[in-house]
Amino acid sequence: MISIKAAELNSMERFYRGNLINCISGFKPVSLIGTADEEGRHNLAVFSNIFHLGADPALIGFINRPRAAAPHTLSNIEATGVYTINHIQPSIAAQAHQTSAKYPEGCSEFEATGLEPEFLDEVKAPFVKGSPVKFSLQLEEVNPIKINGTYLVIGRINNIYLAEGLLEEDGFLALERASTLCSLGLDAYYTTAPLARYAYAKP
Repeated sequence: MISIKAAELNSMERFYRGNLINCISGFKPVSLIGTADEEGRHNLAVFSNIFHLGADPALIGFINRPRAAAPHTLSNIEATGVYTINHIQPSIAAQAHQTSAKYPEGCSEFEATGLEPEFLDEVKAPFVKGSPVKFSLQLEEVNPIKINGTYLVIGRINNIYLAEGLLEEDGFLALERASTLCSLGLDAYYTTAPLARYAYAKP
């Protein structure tokens, strides 16, 4: 078994260390976050650090990189208070990944990648047309993380849109039927397959 100490991590080449640490926590959900600024200009960015924070109220969190590295998504959310999260399928994986490029302010990643924005129920932020699982959120909190200059962004779910055939009788979402992708590291995308569902565990 390979053993890597903290001192070795610190001496690694930057991108090698980034790949290793981004992989060590395992497969992650990956989605596109859609926002608009106060002038209505659209922004779209891929995020792989989105997570459930609670069901009552329905809260979702994500980690935004330092402002200098990824300013547009966070500034738009702070300005308007609204954003969308859209699942990614194999057919748009390459376009979704391309949204991670550092486009200049005012440049729409929708236009740059060929993805199509969609507006539903007067939500001001754009959804990704064709995404079978998408939802809008209202900003609740932005919490700075001092140790590395990132931000924990917490939103409350407002509207959920699901393709037919995904929602089970008990509220479970069979995401494999939507071909929802997951990710590993900074640039790898994976399909999923169901293994099992177990009964509620009791002692």
